[in-house]
Amino acid sequence: MKAASRTLILSNTAIEKLKRHKKLQQLEIAAAEKWNYNNLIFCRTDGEKYAPGSATEFHRRLMASFSLDHVRLHDLRHTAATLMLQEGIHPKAVQEIMGHASISTTLGIYGHVTPGMREQAANVMDDLLAPIPVELKRS
Repeated sequence: MKAASRTLILSNTAIEKLKRHKKLQQLEIAAAEKWNYNNLIFCRTDGEKYAPGSATEFHRRLMASFSLDHVRLHDLRHTAATLMLQEGIHPKAVQEIMGHASISTTLGIYGHVTPGMREQAANVMDDLLAPIPVELKRS
């Protein structure tokens, strides 16, 4: 299976949002003078594809409207991968979700280490080592 072609398991929240979007899209279809049925989930109000770069431009304007610093749309992929790894999602699962052919891509490029992850690692080591009795003998 090609990494770019994959089946995703969606969260209940994502499924509900997509169902809501579909209902709104059905209203758009009913109201449209002309609708081009291209079987697209996200499309213009006439059913056609968005132009390349439309999502990037929308994201840029959205960030500016909230006076937020510019963050590339692609950086959200890095954030998603990092958050999943931080929450303990198995790296192989993150690799499949992200569509990476190699785990080294997921961990090396997308697996950013956060301060919270380092603290979590220290706490895990505490939990592992604390029960081990240590006796110091004087000679």
